[in-house]
Amino acid sequence: MRFTDTFLDEIRQRLPITQVVGEHVIWDKRKSNPGRGDMWACCPFHGEKSPSFHADDQRGIYHCFGCGVSGDHFRFLTEKAGMSFPEAVEKLAGMAGVAMPARDERVEKREAEQRSLIEVMDLATKYFEAALSHNIGARARGYLFERGVSAQSQTRFRVGFAPDSRNGLKEHLAQNGVSAQDMIDTGLVVHGDDIPVPYDRFRNRVMFPIMDFRGRVIAFGGRALSADVPAKYLNSPETPLFSKRQTLYNGQSARQAARDGKTIIVVEGYLDVIAAVSAGFEGTVAPLGTAMTEEHLQLLWRMSEAPVLCFDGDKAGLKAAERTADLVMPHLKPGFTVKIATLPDGLDPDDLIKAQGRQAFADVIDKARSLSDVIWSMETGGLVPEAPEERAALQARMRERANSIQDSSVRFHYAQAFDEKLKAFFAPSRQGRFEPRGGRPAYGQGKTYGQSGAYGYPARGTPRLVVSDTLRNSRLLKPSATADATPREAAIIVSLVNHPALVEDKFETLAALDFETPAAHKVLSEILALVVRHHDISAADLMSALGVRGYGEALDRMARVLNQQGVWQITTETAQIDAETGLSHALALHNKKVQLNKELKAAEAALGEDPSEETFERLRDIKNQITTVDGTEALIEGFGSLSGRATRSF
Repeated sequence: MRFTDTFLDEIRQRLPITQVVGEHVIWDKRKSNPGRGDMWACCPFHGEKSPSFHADDQRGIYHCFGCGVSGDHFRFLTEKAGMSFPEAVEKLAGMAGVAMPARDERVEKREAEQRSLIEVMDLATKYFEAALSHNIGARARGYLFERGVSAQSQTRFRVGFAPDSRNGLKEHLAQNGVSAQDMIDTGLVVHGDDIPVPYDRFRNRVMFPIMDFRGRVIAFGGRALSADVPAKYLNSPETPLFSKRQTLYNGQSARQAARDGKTIIVVEGYLDVIAAVSAGFEGTVAPLGTAMTEEHLQLLWRMSEAPVLCFDGDKAGLKAAERTADLVMPHLKPGFTVKIATLPDGLDPDDLIKAQGRQAFADVIDKARSLSDVIWSMETGGLVPEAPEERAALQARMRERANSIQDSSVRFHYAQAFDEKLKAFFAPSRQGRFEPRGGRPAYGQGKTYGQSGAYGYPARGTPRLVVSDTLRNSRLLKPSATADATPREAAIIVSLVNHPALVEDKFETLAALDFETPAAHKVLSEILALVVRHHDISAADLMSALGVRGYGEALDRMARVLNQQGVWQITTETAQIDAETGLSHALALHNKKVQLNKELKAAEAALGEDPSEETFERLRDIKNQITTVDGTEALIEGFGSLSGRATRSF
């Protein structure tokens, strides 16, 4: 039996190709990235010692860079397992949980009718192409010349012309045996109960054929050459062939461009696409007579993980960008997002490329902003709200934005990113914090003890730690040999990497951690995201995944520093209960210091308001507590026997 394209596509979409291929190969852990469905192995079609066989879930294909074989789910089973195509379909349908279709004569008849309609659309396309090259198309050719659409582009995009006639196309199709019903079903003629005789829908228009992802013409867009028509652009109506929510102009070519590594760019109209493609941006597409839809977004993500959405710089373009951001947010998923590019005010891509050249448009695309940055700009406008209730409202809006995301791991990271932005946004300037009001000297200023002011403060008011020699020489107080993390942050991170099961036990505490080192914060976020997606991930797999993401060297440096300091309970050999005890102690010390830092800020502010001996003593006491916490080793006597560690004898 013949299987419909819809049925086969459903199997491809539901079933990762790495799952199909994985039954016949052993994946290389060093090169593969399971989180992104990007897997490598030694080729099952020819003998090799190093992996050059690649399977890609996003594109649903496999390819060997050694012997050159490539294909999809079905081809792999027919060529590797020796199955017939129906056998391969039946096996894969079972793996995907898709019911095999019963033979349906009505469906087969409908498919035959659809093939007939495709033939009608091709006849119409050739008619429009011939009209453009004829004398009757002189004005249309002049318009295309003015818009910079070269002859090569006209041929590539099969641009044509619909003559100013109510019956020209209809009569041409009738002469070629096309029935009146097929003309109606393709949307090529206008009909209705109040229309005695159907007539051509497109008249005196430059015609842009719209193709599906298989390169077949399924609809048209027509640009009027007369100024007195109601619609400058007119698209085909919805038909059995054409759904504007499921179609992208230049979609087929863009999909191939994406496979070749080109950027997917979304613009507004036909001429924008043609201009961008002519300038070398092969992955450019446009929606058809409608704003971006969820269906368009899913089509784009099948081609690219991060398509660039290009909007005009005027008010209408900015509003469209805001609407699109609202549409995209709920559907974000790990690894899949969009970027937003904004054109100079008053220019569309076609105008920009003509006026300033290819590089000007390339610069716009290169400067595309992340979705989180665009959302932030939309909510703040770059202005810091002064009133506390206004700040609270901003915080509530940002949380609402993050909570709209359906995927839990992406929602967590967006909430974390927005919280970080809010903290930085609202943070007061530290400059002048120790200068009292009215220029009056702070307590102890003017007195000199060596080169310092009173009680260890420099004469200009900048605080200096009051630290004993013992604490100053503590190995956990000393600066780390690397800027990746403080020693205590490193202890927490390496404990989690070597004992991933601890993440779920302490997830809420870990998610709320406020690391002072940005690099450590990023590593922790990646660890949490990976464990959320892969609950039973092993230490080796977690380390491998972090290495693929570029954190391998940083983790090695952290481990070396901790090893030099004698922090033993973070290794893979450590018993789980000892690792948990050590982690709990490190977290307690870390959170204690965070709380003390908050109290320190309040004490510093109080000193500025009331430079008395009492407030100064409070400040000094907090400083001493902080240094005490920093000097407390995360080494706990009396535990570790389960890890084979000798304990002190009495």
